[in-house]
Amino acid sequence: MAHTRYASQKMLGAEGEGFAAGVYVGLGYELIDYGVRTRSGEIDVILRAFDGTYVFLEVKTRRGRRFGTAEAVTPKKLATMRRCAVEWLEGKPFAPARFDVAEVLVTSTGKEIRIFPGVEDGAC
Repeated sequence: MAHTRYASQKMLGAEGEGFAAGVYVGLGYELIDYGVRTRSGEIDVILRAFDGTYVFLEVKTRRGRRFGTAEAVTPKKLATMRRCAVEWLEGKPFAPARFDVAEVLVTSTGKEIRIFPGVEDGAC
């Protein structure tokens, strides 16, 4: 049973990440990569903004509002995101970086998204 729940959560997370990436691309961002593993952890989505800024996106996907979403990005999670970004950026030409959080709510009637750009301290 736990294995099925984990697989379902992974699928839900992937659905939310794909949706969020699509929203950003629709806004003119370039999709660089997603599901990037580094020594420190994983980056959900990496994009490039119009001005060349790399956007490291953490996506929180839920089926309801009961458990919270964006507030799940704690200062500890943000510090991990920063370490992952530093590792990913190693050897690449300098470019500014930004950390965003996308909250995706998946319901029977569709998907909603709230974007929190430039999250600096976690817990949006």
